[in-house]
Parts: sequence; C-alpha cells; structure tokens
Amino acid sequence: MVLSVVQGCEEASSSVVSSVFASRYVQDPPPRYKLPEKSIPKEAAYQIVHDELLLDGIPRLNLASFVTTWMEPECDKLMAEAINKNFVDMDEYPVTTELQNRCVNMIARLFNAPSTDLTRQAVGVGTVGSSEAMMLAGLAFKKKWQNKRKSQGKPFDKPNIVTGANVQVCWEKFSRYFEVELKEVKLREGYYVMDPQKAVEMVDENTICVAAILGSTLNGEFEDVKLLNTLLTQKNKRTGWDTPIHVDAASGGFVAPFLYPDLEWDFRLPLVKSINVSGHKYGLVYAGIGWAIWRSKEELPEELIFHINYLGGDEPTFTLNFSKGSSQIVAQYYQFLRMGFEGYKKVMSNCMESARLLREGLEKTGRFQIISKEKGVPVVAFAFKGNDSKNSAFRLSKALRNYGWIVPAYSMPANAENVTVLRVVVREDFGRQLVEKLLFHIGLALKEVTEAPSGVPRIRFTVEMKPDANEINGDEGILHIPAAKVQWKHDKPETEGTQVPIMGGKTKGVC
Repeated sequence: MVLSVVQGCEEASSSVVSSVFASRYVQDPPPRYKLPEKSIPKEAAYQIVHDELLLDGIPRLNLASFVTTWMEPECDKLMAEAINKNFVDMDEYPVTTELQNRCVNMIARLFNAPSTDLTRQAVGVGTVGSSEAMMLAGLAFKKKWQNKRKSQGKPFDKPNIVTGANVQVCWEKFSRYFEVELKEVKLREGYYVMDPQKAVEMVDENTICVAAILGSTLNGEFEDVKLLNTLLTQKNKRTGWDTPIHVDAASGGFVAPFLYPDLEWDFRLPLVKSINVSGHKYGLVYAGIGWAIWRSKEELPEELIFHINYLGGDEPTFTLNFSKGSSQIVAQYYQFLRMGFEGYKKVMSNCMESARLLREGLEKTGRFQIISKEKGVPVVAFAFKGNDSKNSAFRLSKALRNYGWIVPAYSMPANAENVTVLRVVVREDFGRQLVEKLLFHIGLALKEVTEAPSGVPRIRFTVEMKPDANEINGDEGILHIPAAKVQWKHDKPETEGTQVPIMGGKTKGVC
C-alpha cells in the first residue's frame, strides 16, 4: 500500500517515465511502476532521475522545515567518504563508533549531565532522528515503570504520558505503537504551550513521565521546565510517587545552551531523566541524525539493550532499527569540531537576528499579529488580524508558492483551533537578503489576496424553446436565447434577442 499520493492526474494517466534528454541514449521510455526488463546506460538513468527532481521545491526556500539544508563542502566530502559504512558494524568501524561516543559525551555535558568526570562515559545513543530518540526514551520510562509496578504487585497494563497538545506527531505514534495513553493538556487562545500546573494535575500513579517541549513545533516557544520540575516535585512528595520528566528538545536543544545558558531546562533539574535532540535541525547536519541522552545509566533498563556478536566482537545496540549509514554521525562530529561553542553561538545569534528582522517587517505591514515569542527557537509564527484570518492565511500561503516560498498555514490544536497561523523557520541559510526578499514577496502576495475579486458574478436566464411556425412536422425550430450584458455599476441589464436554428429536433451543442 502506497501511503503518499502527490502526483497529478497527467502523471497517473501515463505508465511510462518520459526520457527527455535521456532519449539520446535510450529510445524506449522505462515503465513508471514496473521494474524495467533491460538495463539502460548510467548517463540515461542519471538524466531521467535528474529531470524528474527538477520539479521538487528548492530546499532553502522551504521555510516549513526545521531540517538543515546547507553544510560546508568539506563536510559534504566527509559524508560522501563514509556513505558506504554501516554504522551498526561497530567492530569493523571502531573509529566511527568512537566518533558517536564523543558526540554523546559532548551533548551530555552541554546539557549539564551530573558527572563532570571526563573519564566517565555519558549514556546516550545516536538515532535516525529525534522521533526515534524520543521513542527510545519513552520505552525506557515504560519499562522502568512496569518493573517497579511488578515489584510492588500492582497493575502495570495502563501506562500514560502527560504532555501538551502542541507535541509533534511522533508522540502520538509512540502512544499508538507502544500502547501508552497520551494525556494531553489542551491549549487556549493566547497560550500555545503546555501549562505546567494543569499538566501536574493530570499526573496519576500510572504516569510514566511528563514530557516538556523545548521549542514548540507550533510557534517555537520554550515550555517552563523549571516550574514543571518544582510542581511535580511537590506532588511526588505528597503522593509518594517518583514521576520523572522527559524533555523533547528536538528544536531547542542546540539553541538554548548557546543563547540562554542560564535557562534551567536540562539535567540541572533533578526530575529530568532523559533528553532527545535533533542533530539535523539546529545541530546543523543534514536529515538523518538525532540523539537520546540519559541522566545516568540507572535510567536506562539493561533489558532494553541487545548484545550481538555475529558482526565481530560484542556490540551493544539500543535502537528501533538495525542498519543505518555512518555519514550523519561523521557530519555531526565535524560540526562539533569545526564550530565549537563559539561557532554555534554565532550561528544561533545570526538566526535570531534574521527572525527579528522578519518579525519587525511583518509588524510594519499592520496586517499581522505575531504569535511566536522572542525567547525560543528562531521561528516567526504570525496570524492575520480580523475575522477572515483563517481563509486569508491559507490564501497567502498558496500565493507565496508562486514565488517559490513554502510557508505553511495551519490551525492550532483543540481549544485554540479558531487561530490559524503561518510559520517561518529561520535556519542558518536564511539570511538578511532572503528575509528582505520574502517580505517583498509577502507584500505582493497580500495585494493578490486582498484585491482579488471574491468570485465571478453568476448570471441566470431562461431559455424558451418552441417550434417554428413555418414548419408543419415540428422537427425544426428556433431556440430563443436572450443575451445579457451586466455592468459592474449595477446598471440595468440590456437584453437582446438571439435566434439559433435547431436541426433534427435535438440540441447539437452545449450552451
């Protein structure tokens, strides 16, 4: 079953792939959905795929995505050199494994993991993205909670997680795939992140963790993890529970340490037991790398770790998949080595400056209300002012595509669904020049959206059909069609009579 269908009707009607310039090498076009019977020259295969990909959007103009779209050529070269290495084969590629371990330790210390002893290895793993990292952390919470409930002789079949309704879809996937109830704190207009007070009220003895978001997908805002830690600590003391906190720092994990070092959201808070972060977002690596970091070894149940030896030596593994490429691991280590704390701070500061310029430009139009906060990840979320904000937002998003920009429009979750937002994710490659160009195109698109006529006027008239008096058999007649000309100034319509001969007793055309 193919889940995603985005092709047009003109493609659906064709069973072959057009060769275009590749016709210099091949005469018969290859089938679209069937494996070709014969091989074709490498030049032809390249040209066919290359030509089809021309119709994709331009990644740098895709302002819907948090994912990195530019890296330095030197890093591209390293990734190409490592592209044929299967990371899971640690015995065969020990240096690549060592690079992952270095990255885990760097991130753990960036997130203020308790141990400051450089000889002690941090606990964490590289993943294919933050979704996998979050699910691994969730599985650790579930297993640890179940083990405790079993030892106490209590039921362990109804685990739940408390989080806000603003979470990314990976949390809903985890809930459904691994049978954990997702208890969501509803949003409200003007407050688009999880309310810590309401979250703690929803915690019960079956709650395996409370998940806080550092950088909401909806508007980039940081949730108050410190307040959550304080309130949850108080409840744990009253109830005797030990409900922990997980921080989903997919977007903000590589922003907060550099721009807001005094913000307490990480392992400085005692109840924070694990953190996930995306290397392919503000970690500045191409798509395909995430990280799960645990506070200590005690937070990761040993029974979740598998040990294999059929690839060489003993190799521990804790992932949802098995094989994966090494390129992204190498790229992440390159970025840490190349950028250092200073470099990441400069990049994040530049992103925030671009976000500021965009925010001010939007406010100057007088048409928008800024939904995002100044303190958060470099995201500018904004909504139209007025009653027609929903339709205007979707029309503006569509109009901007004519200029190559992808700026998503979406409705907020339940209890705030009447608010429709447009969102721009500011990445490293979205500098001042592109900000100014986007603002210029938004100005043009606004005129298209607001000045376009609401619709084509509909004109109704009555057609009277009667036989020609000169014809005895009635097989021929005249169709009388009044012609109407309508003036936009609402003048009285002028009507003219028009006669169209009808042959054979049946209409031969469509009027």
